[in-house]
Amino acid sequence: MISRRLLYLDTQRLTAYEWKQGRLQAEGVFEMRAEEYARFGQYLREHAQSHFQLLANVAEEGHEQETIPFLQGADRKALITRKLGQHFLGSPLTLFTSLGYEKDKRKNERLLLSALTNPAHFTPWIEAFQQADAPLAGIYTLPQLSGRLLKKLGKPDERALLLTFQDHSIRESFIVGGQALFSRMAPLFDSSIAGIASRLGAEATKLHQYLVGRRQLGRNETLTVYILAHPQALGAVRHACVDTHALHFEVIDSHLAARRLDLKTLPGDTSSELIFLHLLAASPPTQQYAPETWRHDYRISQLRYGLLALAATAVLGGTLFGAKQIYDAYSLNRQTQELNASETDLNWRYREIAATFPQLGIDKEALRRITDRQNELIKLRRSPQGTLAIVSRALSEMPNINLDALEWGVGDGKQGSAVALKELLSGATKGENEHVTLRGTIRLGPGSTPRQTLATFEHFLDLLRAEREVDVHVVQQPFELESARALRGTDVDMDTATPRQFAVQIVRKAQP
Repeated sequence: MISRRLLYLDTQRLTAYEWKQGRLQAEGVFEMRAEEYARFGQYLREHAQSHFQLLANVAEEGHEQETIPFLQGADRKALITRKLGQHFLGSPLTLFTSLGYEKDKRKNERLLLSALTNPAHFTPWIEAFQQADAPLAGIYTLPQLSGRLLKKLGKPDERALLLTFQDHSIRESFIVGGQALFSRMAPLFDSSIAGIASRLGAEATKLHQYLVGRRQLGRNETLTVYILAHPQALGAVRHACVDTHALHFEVIDSHLAARRLDLKTLPGDTSSELIFLHLLAASPPTQQYAPETWRHDYRISQLRYGLLALAATAVLGGTLFGAKQIYDAYSLNRQTQELNASETDLNWRYREIAATFPQLGIDKEALRRITDRQNELIKLRRSPQGTLAIVSRALSEMPNINLDALEWGVGDGKQGSAVALKELLSGATKGENEHVTLRGTIRLGPGSTPRQTLATFEHFLDLLRAEREVDVHVVQQPFELESARALRGTDVDMDTATPRQFAVQIVRKAQP
């Protein structure tokens, strides 16, 4: 974790603190002398891995309010930069805060321009930072934190004064909507409790008159004044600061305020810099005064720590992924062992059950071969269903034809109606044609001619040949026709009532 160090700069000295988990530990005090600047540089080199935040409490501080036209992008930035240069004579320690837009048609933007007007006061300390390559996160002021302090303490007044004591002076901040619009330092010559208390009341009255004169307050408007004081000074401050029609005083116990902010190091006197330093560390403002050239080492440090964090995340992710893979491998190994144990148990139970079966006089391998062969024969089994369906359709359309016999077989049809058992067992019938021999008679009744009988027979053959995969061969004609004798239409059979017999062989091609 990146260590945090806070620097408090006043008009005479710079004090360094280490901030860790709500505790402030003083590490050194550096006076404004050449030899002290060198000692401060050595201090920075010793803690070059820390991030430093500088809190300034100086009198050379300016606040101006401006109104600019509604602009965006580079034009707005250029106009604000010019306004800052006009008001603060080119000081690099500047910032601006938007106070919102006016509610009219032009929609002008109201700005608060702030600056530390004596950059020479900061130059020796900044040079020490640059020589030590120490990361300066930013420069902040007490007025920046005043509004945040009241908000953290639950004082949501729209307009208020905040008076605090530090560095033998009183910091007076006029806060509107959580933003300090005006702030100044009043020197204090009597640092006793009574002297501080009386000066607080007097400064509140003077500042109220000044704000009324600037027309930032109405003459009949009552202003709340918050005073941060040590528990031992509460009585004296309340006695010296009496409410009037224009001012309402509320004294805040600095120890209670520190506890509410989770500050573990309580202030030892009425000075409030420890509270502001802790607030800066715990909840820093989004804006600061230092230009980007002064924060170069801080940006480099951010980049370095970002890369380290990214690398640590990658290492952690790889470690977690590796741990998951190891756990998955362990789980699979355990499941494999459980399945092996289950298989062993099932095999043992099978052998126990198989021992109770009656003995067949044949080994298991032979029995397996027989059952496999039976399954193959079942797959090779042929059925005359398709051929018989063709014959059935033809007979249904020819009522004068009577079927006397039907012989079905598989093969070339030369071996009769039966197929040898040896061929069936060997699978020789697979892919061979099936044949059906039909034997029947034609009954047309008395008075029919041979030509009519033959026409009926030919029509029956055409019905059988309707299927493409069927070949029809005539084995026996209804009449024995001689080649030397012609069949005449006037010929009449002497025995026309006798049924005429025929025989037909149907060969159905095997399906691929």
